[in-house]
Amino acid sequence: MTGFQHHTAELRLHCGERALEALPRELDRLACRRAIVFCGTTLSQPGGALDRVAQALGDRLAEVFRGVLGHSPVASVEEGAARIANARADAVVALGGGSAIVTARAASVLAAEGGRVSDLASRIDGDGRMRSPRLGKPKLPQFVLPTTPTTACVKAGSAVQGADGDRLALFDPKTRAKAVFIDHALLATAPAALVCSAALNALAMAVEGLESQDSDPLSDALLMHALRLLAQDLPAMRDEPHDASRRARLVLAAVLCGQGTDQAGGGLASVLGHAIGHRSQVPNGIVNAIVLPHTMRFNLPATHERLWKVRASLPPSTGAEPTTKVIEALESLFVGLGLPRHLRDTGLQHADFDGVVADAGADHFLQRNPRRVEGPAQLRALLEACW
Repeated sequence: MTGFQHHTAELRLHCGERALEALPRELDRLACRRAIVFCGTTLSQPGGALDRVAQALGDRLAEVFRGVLGHSPVASVEEGAARIANARADAVVALGGGSAIVTARAASVLAAEGGRVSDLASRIDGDGRMRSPRLGKPKLPQFVLPTTPTTACVKAGSAVQGADGDRLALFDPKTRAKAVFIDHALLATAPAALVCSAALNALAMAVEGLESQDSDPLSDALLMHALRLLAQDLPAMRDEPHDASRRARLVLAAVLCGQGTDQAGGGLASVLGHAIGHRSQVPNGIVNAIVLPHTMRFNLPATHERLWKVRASLPPSTGAEPTTKVIEALESLFVGLGLPRHLRDTGLQHADFDGVVADAGADHFLQRNPRRVEGPAQLRALLEACW
C-alpha cells in the first residue's frame, strides 16, 4: 500500500423516528437563536414538513425562504442571501433534497462574502487545474434535514446554475453541515420517484469513487457499503415505496457516498449528468443511470483491476466474473427499475450535443476521471453511444 492522506470532516448525525427532536439541542450547542429555513414550495404547504420543523424550532425560527428551485439557479441563491441578511440569522436549516441544501450553502457563502456568485466560483486555469478562490469569511452553521438520499448532505461544494445554464461551483469547507437529521416523518414527504432518482445519483457516484485511482482503504469502505445499501434497497422501493427504514438506509448510503467521494472524487458519468440534467426532462439520477454503463466501458482500460470493489458490493447473484459482467449487472439493475435506457428518451435533443460537450469539457470532475478524455470527439462519441 502506498502512502495516502484521508481527511474526515466533523459530522453529528441523528437518525430515526424522533431525529427532528435533536434539532433544538444542536442549535443550542452553537448558541444559535435565529434560524432561517430554506425549502421549496411543496414542503412549505400548510400541514406539511415545514410545519413540523417550525414546531421543533419554536422561537428559534427567524425566517423561512421558500424560493428554492431545481438546479439552484443563481437568482434564487441571491434572493436567499438577501433573506439571510434581512433576518439577521445566525443559523441556516436546509429542508428538502439536493437543491435546498445547495441553495442554502451557496446563499450562506454569498451572504458572508458579498459580491457576485461568478466571482466566488472555482475555475479551471490555463494548465487545466481547478482553482478555488479562498473564501475566508466566517459562515453560518448549516443544519440539514434531507427528504431524499442526496450526497449534498455532507458536501462542502455548492454547484449552482448561472443565467446562461452554466454550472458555477462554490467551495468552502466552512459550509459543511454541523448536523444531519434523518427523520422518518420528513423522509415520508418525498415522492418515491424523487427518492429513487436521488439514490441513483448516489449509486453512480459510489461506482465512480470505487473506479477512482484516488480512492484509499477508508473511502473504499465508505463507498462499498454505500453501494451495497443502494443495490439492496433501490429494487425493493418498487414494492415498498413508503418503507421508512428503507428510505432512511438510502439516505445513510448517500451520506457514506458523499464522505467517500470527498476523497475519491467523481468522474465522467457525473460530468455528463451535470451537462445533460438541466437540458432533459428527467432528473439527473435517471441520466446517470443511462450513461454510467457506457462511461464504465470507456474507463475499463484504466479501471479493470479496481472493479472487484464494485463486484464485491453488488448482490452475489449479479456480481459474477468476468469484470465486464459487473457492468451488465448494473444494467440489469436499471432495467429492473424500469428506467429509460437511452438519452433520446429523456427529452435531450441531438442539437443539444454541442452544448453538452462544451459544458462537460469545462467541468472540473472531468479532471478526475480515471481515463483521460482526449477532446470533444470522445465526448460526442459517448453521447452517440448513449443516444
